[in-house]
Amino acid sequence: MKFICFFICCFMVGLTTNAQNTSFPETSLAVAGLSHGHSHWIFQDEFKGDYAIVGIYEPNISLASKYQIQYGMDSNLFYTNLEEMLDNVKPHGVLAFGSVYEHLQVVEAAAPRGIHVMVEKPLATSWEHAKKMEKAAQDHGIYLLTNYETSWYPSTEATYQYMLDGDQFGPLKKAVFHHGHKGPQEIGVGPEFLEWLTDPILNGGGVLMDFGCYGANIMTYLLEGQLPHSITAITQNHKPEIYTKVEDEATIVLEYDGAQAIIQASWNWPYDRKDMEVYGTKGYIIAPDKNHIKFRSPQTNNKLVSTPLRDIITVYSNPFQYFVEVISGKINIPSFGLYSIENNMVVVQILEAAKLSVLSGKTVRLPLEK
Repeated sequence: MKFICFFICCFMVGLTTNAQNTSFPETSLAVAGLSHGHSHWIFQDEFKGDYAIVGIYEPNISLASKYQIQYGMDSNLFYTNLEEMLDNVKPHGVLAFGSVYEHLQVVEAAAPRGIHVMVEKPLATSWEHAKKMEKAAQDHGIYLLTNYETSWYPSTEATYQYMLDGDQFGPLKKAVFHHGHKGPQEIGVGPEFLEWLTDPILNGGGVLMDFGCYGANIMTYLLEGQLPHSITAITQNHKPEIYTKVEDEATIVLEYDGAQAIIQASWNWPYDRKDMEVYGTKGYIIAPDKNHIKFRSPQTNNKLVSTPLRDIITVYSNPFQYFVEVISGKINIPSFGLYSIENNMVVVQILEAAKLSVLSGKTVRLPLEK
């Protein structure tokens, strides 16, 4: 146990320290879309880094004006044409904060110009869109990252690193993921966000897409890119008077060689949830929030031990700084790491198979046809 804690501390603290102490020219970023509720992050002080925002594309003039006033930005930063913005400001990278459906448009505009892209989760609304995005990124040699809030969680990285200790926990056999909240309308997301988040085309679905992607992303990381053999999913709509077009409840079961994952995505939780349970043959780990884990194994005398992670492990808490340092060549994205295109192509396959399973009422086998 001491060895694994020491390894985590050295590995992750070293990674973060190098990132903070490295100096390089300021990287320019542009923003494509403001309708996603997460778009506020890039303008907030806690997410400042070694980059400058040089352009913002938003065709909704009223929404753009709202952001301009709220954050005191120069009106010259704003554009209503994406390609015009990219050509005028020539950013190193672009952050996609529009609907998930619009991710393809951003990649197809940025990639031929050699501009790297980070999209908000999930990568794409469909397997068809994901394949086009992957090809554009490969053809033009750009990075294409997907950002999840749980990628910044010390508990996510700690769970991954702890599960590497096969002597303590054994091979992963089952994982259960709980993600979601009371519902986007119930928690008061903005009208521009709510409009596309509850649209089956612009979001690709409802809660299955919105929160089903988290468990798929983390499970793919834990299994280092392994593709499940099959997907079985069910969805329900407990609040049809609110969510008239999409589901608000989803459960996805993933079958692997000798392992299983259960993804529970809901817009009906009584409280916000982003937690998980991971079980090996010898012990298990529970991550109740971003800063703590609980674990039990023979090495803890079969007692449940709670560990705050503040002094044990650190991760990039600023995803935009992570993006910048990838662009600048200061860090490499691990194969099937949480942000990676390899991981997120698996995620989209899982989500697509889940939607097919719901429609057919049957288990769907993977991989999907290329």
